[in-house]
Order: sequence, then structure tokens, then C-alpha cells
Amino acid sequence: MSSDLIVHPGDLCFKLPENVSLEEGAMCEPLSVGVHACRRADVGPEKGVLIMGAGPIGLVTLLAARAFGAPRVVVVDVDEHRLSVARSLGADAAVRVSARAEDVGEEVERIRAAMGGDIDVSLDCAGFSKTMATALEATRGGGKVCLVGMGHNEMTVPLTSAAIREVDVVGIFRYKDTWPLCIEFLRSGKIDVKPLITHRFGFSQKDVEEAFEVSARGRDAIKVMFNL
Repeated sequence: MSSDLIVHPGDLCFKLPENVSLEEGAMCEPLSVGVHACRRADVGPEKGVLIMGAGPIGLVTLLAARAFGAPRVVVVDVDEHRLSVARSLGADAAVRVSARAEDVGEEVERIRAAMGGDIDVSLDCAGFSKTMATALEATRGGGKVCLVGMGHNEMTVPLTSAAIREVDVVGIFRYKDTWPLCIEFLRSGKIDVKPLITHRFGFSQKDVEEAFEVSARGRDAIKVMFNL
């Protein structure tokens, strides 16, 4: 015996507007991470924003930063394909970097040049020692760095030099109270998550296995969607 319905607490449910599809509604979960990060970092119309990492979370954070009014957003990654996606989603500049810690100084100069002004807020959506070090060095004095990604449990970063310049460091864990705003961003068209849905699969055993393999390989896969 099967059923197409489940019972769920009403205060944990959010009705989707007629112009928001179920796929778009499902994307509120990853989008919430970017929205929560932008709230914590005080992203706004007068803030130049740097995003470290152009993976799925970096890309939704890019979309969120735009919706919060950031006038200029620069995205940094080691992969050119991901950077091309970031450009297509509205990044003003995309800077390719290496994975070598010794390159931070030279790369910070290129990142600042790409911004063309102060970097007020940096959002590290990768969470590695090198990406965090880059964010701390690139952000202007009195600016803010938000650690979003969790690539490393422990990091070695230039915290003292950042403290001397009074750079604030904040972190996030998932999200909180973001669903109504995410839905409103989708309803109003301020954010379009559809380009992030790159693959769609059915729900057979074969489809599920293939979907997880595609997602694990990465490459051109951003978000993989199941259609029930």
C-alpha cells in the first residue's frame, strides 16, 4: 500500500507562489545558505563582495549577494569552468587562482585589481586554509570575512595581521529563518535558480545510482534534481 500524501507540521511548511515551481522551491535549501551568509556579513548596496569558491554554495551566494544589492561581486576559484558559470550568473569578474599557499600575495593583488575598489565583505565558500588566508588579506581594514564552507576543521591563517586591520570574522552553520525571504526572491524574480539545475533524473534504482555518480564527479554538474 502506498500514499502520495504525508502529514507535516504546518508551522514548518511554506506555500509556494503560483509562479514558483517545485524545482525552484527545492532550491530554497541551498539558496538559504547564501542568504544566511549575506545576512551575517551585512552585504548591501554599498558593499563590494568577494566570493571564494564557485561551487554550488559559492554560486547561490553570488545570486544572494546580488539580490541583497551588492554593486560589484568578484568570484575566485581554481577551476575555469566554474568561473565561467559564475560569469554567466552575473559575477562582475572571475579570478582563477592556484591551490598553492605561496601564491596568496600575488593573487590578492589580482583580486583587488579585479574589484577595482575596496573589498568590503569576503565570503569564503570553500573553507580551506588558503581560501581563508586570501579572504583575510584581501578584505579592507574594518571589513568583514564570513566563513561559509567547511573544507578544513583546523586552519592556519594570518589572523594577527587581519586583527591589526580590524577585520571582523564571522561564521555560519547552515541557515536560520531564511525560507520566506528565499521564496520572495524567487517569486519576484530577483533570483533565478533555474540555471543551477544542470541534471534531472527519475526515481528508479538505476536513476538514483546514476544521479549520485554524476553529482560525485562534479565537472559540469551543479545541482542534480530528482523528478518523482
